[in-house]
Amino acid sequence: MKIIKNHRYLIAIIACLVACCAILFYYFFCSFSNKETTQYLYIDDDDNVDSVFYKINGMATGHGMSAFQTLARHWSYSDNIRTGRYAIEPSEGAFSVFRKIKNGMQKPVSLTIPSTRTIDKLSEYLGSKLMIEEDDIFNTLSNNEICKKYGYDTLTISCMFIPNTYDIYWNITMDNFLERMKKESDAFWKGERQQKAKAMGLNEKEVITLASIIDEETANDKEKPMVAGMYYNRLKANMPLQADPTIKYALKDFSLKRIYNNMLSVNSPYNTYRNIGLPPGPIRIPTVAGIDAVLNYVHHNYLYMCAREDFSGMHNFAQTYEEHLQNAAKYSNALNSRGIK
Repeated sequence: MKIIKNHRYLIAIIACLVACCAILFYYFFCSFSNKETTQYLYIDDDDNVDSVFYKINGMATGHGMSAFQTLARHWSYSDNIRTGRYAIEPSEGAFSVFRKIKNGMQKPVSLTIPSTRTIDKLSEYLGSKLMIEEDDIFNTLSNNEICKKYGYDTLTISCMFIPNTYDIYWNITMDNFLERMKKESDAFWKGERQQKAKAMGLNEKEVITLASIIDEETANDKEKPMVAGMYYNRLKANMPLQADPTIKYALKDFSLKRIYNNMLSVNSPYNTYRNIGLPPGPIRIPTVAGIDAVLNYVHHNYLYMCAREDFSGMHNFAQTYEEHLQNAAKYSNALNSRGIK
């Protein structure tokens, strides 16, 4: 009887242990997330333990939230909050989620640098993707002394941003972000691109500035090397580029569909009708296709171009001014017939 009684106690103890293990497993290792897709938790400099709990609560199951709070109290999480962007995977338990957040094991942002026109638009975009405030980005890129550290000024700093996609931590500092962009820019130019630019007698900033004009002239990547050749011929001939997109930039009116003669006198270093050579900086962050179009320009003798009258987005090219005037008349008549002002 005594042996049977002892067996019963042993079974009861084992049952209790199994039950405890099951409860612990359920709370700490069963799915923490209340969604079947990956969720992202953003923790910034202003967060404390309570605000972190608040953010997590909307992502967690009831048992997952209880377990996370227990772990946070036990490991004094409130004294070691790390900023970052953390992925909450559907299959993860509370212990895995807590370990990730406590140790700063964040998920990088896939950041695509946009081909945007102005620094304020670039700052707005970056501010929406990173922890850095939009105003801080704009003020930094508008500071000439900071730009000089990277070999640029406030008119050319956008040349450092190559419009590719990069994996970047959301809580990156402004200094580290600029260092990363400089490193990526150097890698982009190293080798063949640098050699081609040198053979053209242009530096990297000049190639990017010319590419920005070409991107504004046409969205057709196949035609861009042809357009690049035309502008390069004008540069070599010491002729004004006479690029309409630079007038839009000088006037800061990107909605213009037609450029009239009275606009060509605008007093601006970006006015390529009045000033010979390239403007002092790019009129947008050009695409990689635009940059490579300059470096691989088509060799021809054209000095003029005008948008085609069929509104295909392509251009008619001409070697003489007389031929160009005929092309321009066709396009002007087409605009008038459609009532485009």
